Amino acid sequence: MALSNFERMIQLAEEVFDVRNDANQLSVDEEVIKRLKNLHPSTLSEYDDGKGPVVWILVIPTTRDLMNRFINKSITEQELLDLTPLNIPYEAIYLCSAMVLPEYRNKGIAKKLTLEAIESIKKQHPIKSLFVWPFTKEGNSLAEHIAKLSSLPLLKRIEV
Repeated sequence: MALSNFERMIQLAEEVFDVRNDANQLSVDEEVIKRLKNLHPSTLSEYDDGKGPVVWILVIPTTRDLMNRFINKSITEQELLDLTPLNIPYEAIYLCSAMVLPEYRNKGIAKKLTLEAIESIKKQHPIKSLFVWPFTKEGNSLAEHIAKLSSLPLLKRIEV
């Protein structure tokens, strides 16, 4: 029996991010989803083809200070989320993840959802920059394209 879209998305997340073996990464569960939604309703986006999710986007609005601490590797993704205060003006958006099933790649869906999320957050917050921790060349390219289209500078956390 073929896997459902949801099962394939979970499998993709495990393959790309391997959060079980990397304590520095955010492990998305119900508690994390609730926290994200409390930061802003546009933190999580999904595209459903009628048979389940085929694209998931996760962005985290935060402060410039926390962005810099994350970029400089003094805090983890989980700490970035936990330390981001509620109900204050956010100046940065972390492009946390964009997952797309293979047959839906290069169709502009992730780009569209990410730009919509950024614009929605910008309506309420003075966003001045984006940041990313790229895991794949495709993710890096998407982040660079998003930054260009949104006219926001992009900072990167680089692992060596």
